[in-house]
Amino acid sequence: MGIRTEQQYWDSIRKQKTEVYVMGERVENIIDHPLIKGSASGAALTFRYANDPQYRDLFTIQSSLVNEPVNRYVSVHNNIQDLMDKVKLIRFVGQKTGECAQRCMGWDALNAIYSVTYETDRKYETPYHSRFRDYLTWVQKKDVMVHGTMTDPRGDRSLKPAQQKDPDLYLRIVEKRPNGIVVRGAKSHQGGILNHEEFLAMPSVSLRPEDKDYAVSFALPVDTKGITYVFGRHSMDDRLLEGTEFDMGNTKFGRYAMWVFFDDVFVPWERVFLCGESEFASLIVERFAGLHRQNYGACSAGGMDVLIGAAALIAEYNGIANASHVKDKLVEMCALNETMYQGSLACSSQGEMTPSGVAVMNKLLAYVTKLNVTRFPYEIARLAQDICGGIIGTMPSEKDYRNPKVGPLLEKYLKGVAHIPTEHRMRVIRLIERMTCGRSLLVCMHGAGSPFANKMMIGRYTDMEEKKRLARDIAGVPEPKPNSEVPSGNPRETRK
Repeated sequence: MGIRTEQQYWDSIRKQKTEVYVMGERVENIIDHPLIKGSASGAALTFRYANDPQYRDLFTIQSSLVNEPVNRYVSVHNNIQDLMDKVKLIRFVGQKTGECAQRCMGWDALNAIYSVTYETDRKYETPYHSRFRDYLTWVQKKDVMVHGTMTDPRGDRSLKPAQQKDPDLYLRIVEKRPNGIVVRGAKSHQGGILNHEEFLAMPSVSLRPEDKDYAVSFALPVDTKGITYVFGRHSMDDRLLEGTEFDMGNTKFGRYAMWVFFDDVFVPWERVFLCGESEFASLIVERFAGLHRQNYGACSAGGMDVLIGAAALIAEYNGIANASHVKDKLVEMCALNETMYQGSLACSSQGEMTPSGVAVMNKLLAYVTKLNVTRFPYEIARLAQDICGGIIGTMPSEKDYRNPKVGPLLEKYLKGVAHIPTEHRMRVIRLIERMTCGRSLLVCMHGAGSPFANKMMIGRYTDMEEKKRLARDIAGVPEPKPNSEVPSGNPRETRK
């Protein structure tokens, strides 16, 4: 089939028979549901641009597996340039949607599993890598949209998986059969998973030998029997159900997350890529998490490009575009945004090759990039709200604006600069509200890891002893003798 068209994607996704519940009701027409379609529209763009001659080089790449061009979202990174092109693509999509295509999770999972199965096979002579190469070949030839599925509910966070009172709080193997395995458990916060046709499940934490039943990775169709999906609510989602045009702010695109429940689901052996090799769970987590953090400086920068543009527009519409303090705020927003993007570029350019031939990012710089993303978008959002004014929290609804009685009042009194239509001003205000008060910022905080998780990894990968050596060298302090104690800060204790 090669690279699919946007229409082929829509046709395929609408055929799925998935068990989905949204706000207490079973949903049959899933992909056209107002709470889901906006996110699927973002995914559809990745097929549209792959077939557009103007963007083909950005969205496609020559595959060494199938020896033909494939959608870049199903490729493996063969070199450092591929990592650089990845973040350029992700920022572009953020600019076009103001949201997320929610495809990078699958992209990162494909690269993580490809590289880790190679290393698992090399140690244990398992068949995982050859299985995965067969799977990836099929994905690339059919241009299948794959989701990366990692986060477990985790229960009591102080306990390891096998220590939990309820053993199903991490996805686990409950049975091995001659023809496959049976899994039970759940995955949480799965962004846009219903937009996809397949998912790749992975462990979410490092595991001990006694946790081996949780060391499992596999692929299944999204609509596999025994899997149930429940919609995760987000702020402002009820506006999508009102049938208005612009009260949601982003009139074309959106995002959502699902909880996924596995009720003794069968997985054939040819779809199993890790089964009990617990020491490799941490490597999967490290590879996937690092690759995913690599993205965030780029995807956040793409979305913030839209927010900065909206802030500049509302300044024009309010008649304050030439005020020096507004210009200063816009420049500050741009500087913060480009700093995030620099992080994605930097961790890509300083990447390295794995034994499998897959290129991965620089781990330390990737975690620094994501830590910045937990901070900078909040400051950009604060400045956007400052420029926009208090109307961001008090503007009447679109239904009021369309009302024949009060609509003319809003048309008259919500106007800014005379030549700008009132509706245009309202639309931009709603967009700023959406991007600064809604789910987008929460994703910046917790997507691909919370601030502390990133700080922990920065501490792990920082060579502090080397930094101390550099300081001693410049200050003329000799190297400490082996086994010597470092003097305390108390002069009396030092004299002793």
